[in-house]
Amino acid sequence: MTSFQSTLGEDGGIAEELAENQRAISIAEFFEKNKHMLGFDSGARGLVTAVKEAVDNALDATEEAGIAPDIYVEIAEADDYYRLIVEDNGPGITKEQIPRVFGKLLYGSRFHAREQSRGQQGIGISAAVLYSQLTSGKPAKITSRTRGSADAQYFELVVDTDDNEPEIRNEQTTSWDRPHGTRIELEMEANMRARAQLHDYIKHTAVVNPHARVELREPGLDEPLKFERGTDTLPDETEEIRPHPHGVELGTLLKMLEATESYSVSGFLQEEFTRVGNKTSTKVCNRFRDRHFGREMAWGTPAPHDEADIEDALIDAVANKSAAATDWFAARVEETVGDRERISHHELVEIVGNLADAAEAEFDETFGETVRENAVDAAWAECTRTDLLTTTLYERIDNATSTRKDDATVQGVAERLADKFAATDDPRHRATRDELVAYVDRSADRIEEATEATFGDTARENVVEACWAIMQTVPDDLPKVKTVADDRDTASELLEAMRATDILAPPTDCLSPITADLVEAGLRKEFDADFYAAATRDAEVHGGDPFIVEAGIAYGGELESDGSANVMRFANRVPLVYQRGACAITDVVKDIGWRNYGLDQPGGRGLPSGPAVVMVHVASTNVPFTSESKDAVANVPTIEDEIELAIREAARELKSYLNRRRSLEKRRRKQEVLGRILPEMADKLAAVTGQERPNIDGALGRIMNNVLVERTVEEGAVTLAVRNHSERKEELDVTDIVDQEPTAVSDGASVVDLDDEWFVQWSPSVSAGETAQLTYEVSDGDGATFDVDVEGIEGEKLTVDT
Repeated sequence: MTSFQSTLGEDGGIAEELAENQRAISIAEFFEKNKHMLGFDSGARGLVTAVKEAVDNALDATEEAGIAPDIYVEIAEADDYYRLIVEDNGPGITKEQIPRVFGKLLYGSRFHAREQSRGQQGIGISAAVLYSQLTSGKPAKITSRTRGSADAQYFELVVDTDDNEPEIRNEQTTSWDRPHGTRIELEMEANMRARAQLHDYIKHTAVVNPHARVELREPGLDEPLKFERGTDTLPDETEEIRPHPHGVELGTLLKMLEATESYSVSGFLQEEFTRVGNKTSTKVCNRFRDRHFGREMAWGTPAPHDEADIEDALIDAVANKSAAATDWFAARVEETVGDRERISHHELVEIVGNLADAAEAEFDETFGETVRENAVDAAWAECTRTDLLTTTLYERIDNATSTRKDDATVQGVAERLADKFAATDDPRHRATRDELVAYVDRSADRIEEATEATFGDTARENVVEACWAIMQTVPDDLPKVKTVADDRDTASELLEAMRATDILAPPTDCLSPITADLVEAGLRKEFDADFYAAATRDAEVHGGDPFIVEAGIAYGGELESDGSANVMRFANRVPLVYQRGACAITDVVKDIGWRNYGLDQPGGRGLPSGPAVVMVHVASTNVPFTSESKDAVANVPTIEDEIELAIREAARELKSYLNRRRSLEKRRRKQEVLGRILPEMADKLAAVTGQERPNIDGALGRIMNNVLVERTVEEGAVTLAVRNHSERKEELDVTDIVDQEPTAVSDGASVVDLDDEWFVQWSPSVSAGETAQLTYEVSDGDGATFDVDVEGIEGEKLTVDT
């Protein structure tokens, strides 16, 4: 039976026919048919995505120009479409650049820059223009005015998807009331079904950009949503950095090697990578040598009683020299070698070379290259007698293996490993680590075959480590950069050496984290809660790009207590409002055991429940998103680890707060019970004894180990006694408000007069079991009114009796 595959190609001209239909497409044409990949998969989401791209551009532009952002967003109905307007007060865009910025995909200034920014690829805003023209058929309208220009530039344009070039429909100079900035107006097919996501995006933008003022107007809003600035401090300006050696991949390294102007590997490392100076470059180059050339085994030197005789061997090897010069040279080589515990081949070459130079100077005779090579060969042959190799290896193997290995097994492995070194084609006894592993495995296998002894994986690994530790990095010159670039295997050896070297984390001046203080300030500005905490981690590296993770938590107050906690995700100060379930941030939050931190978590996994907000911000020169729409952070283990550590750091503060709150609540309930019981007990006691009712003032404070504040007034002398019944020192702020002017105020007080009320304030530090006396005088103690206020201590630990 004839198979289908066997008939392929029978009809002539099929390949030519297929070739006629093949053509390249532009990136704009690709996204025209795949607009869902950019976040424009529906009218509801398309509107939110367009707002996001325009606002992100506005924030980047204003921050780069050092301008506090003022951003205006307006959405209005326009017949069958929606009109979106976004204005900013940025530096404006030059006339020549406006068409390319808004009408050409993959046009931007940030793609190759290793520094944090919201936009990278140059797709976002031009994709919004493309979506607008596809759904409404109308061009985008852009107005921009640069600082100092008398007029603004106005363009109407669309994207020519065949060529990925802007097509200008209208261009003119116009007036604009803004002194500088940019305005874009788009009409598109959209709806307001994603109003919640739109509001989340605007609100969350205000949280992580507390330096920005944002206003949103939309259909159905009686009043615009306004988010005022929480700080006048702009984010730190970022600086571009070079890639970090630990994150570069082989293909990227090959490309860098081909493009560099450096000739040497050391120069290449220092010129093209961050955190690589001379010392670090030397470390990397030595590890590169180990992988490229292998290390040389350093053998134990012959002892005086050994049969090896280096001096006699050298005398025989050196020809045509005077007896005095030959004897002097041979004796000193033997003496120098004998002073060393171990010696490798290149070390012997150095010793022979140095003493040959000395002999030439001493005896005025020439010790040329041939003499030196013969001397090295003769001396090395004496240093590497099989019995000496076995002795060195026996010592290393015996120390590296357990006492359960008998002497015969150790000796057998040492002999066979010595034979492997002696049998190599390289007389210098060089081996890479992989070759050394193969030598040890081969020797161990042979001893297991010849005897009943076992030599397991752990023993083999220990022997490799012990031998590798005494092998010497060779001084050979490394191949030049172009040679490395032309050989993938050699480049791979360099990459391994870079990754194996400890190198400082990349500098963080290429990043602009929000900082823990401003994360907390942003949460306080937009959420009415009882507790706030934030944490900023140190920089780490992924793919050669540094990144910083920050986390914040708000709890209690007016936050919604029903359902799951609100998880806010950010990347480079941009809120991520879609694809929550596909994001690494959400995955990490779900995997944390929130019960350990005092929050409910049904089933022990998943989002915690209760009145809480958990926010996470990933700042990087290249955030790994799951798709072109940049809605979710990819599951990169290094980034996930940092997200978890940042959340846990903030969550530990939440745990302390909740534990303290539960303790205070328990204390408050106890005080309430005692507050009801003590008066009844006093009344009962008086009734039973027939005596006056006992004074229970201050008793509650003593029983509860509280701080007790009592006021007494005698003939105009006012005393506030602060008695600390607790077990630790307390530092308080005590303010007594009186309607008569105070005099003779005790030391450490401040007095403020506000509309015929005087505020007398002290800040006493009262040790456990001690009492502080705070005093002043008034003219009429009986006619004065007082009101004390105490801060610096929880109400549950305070009793005021005034």
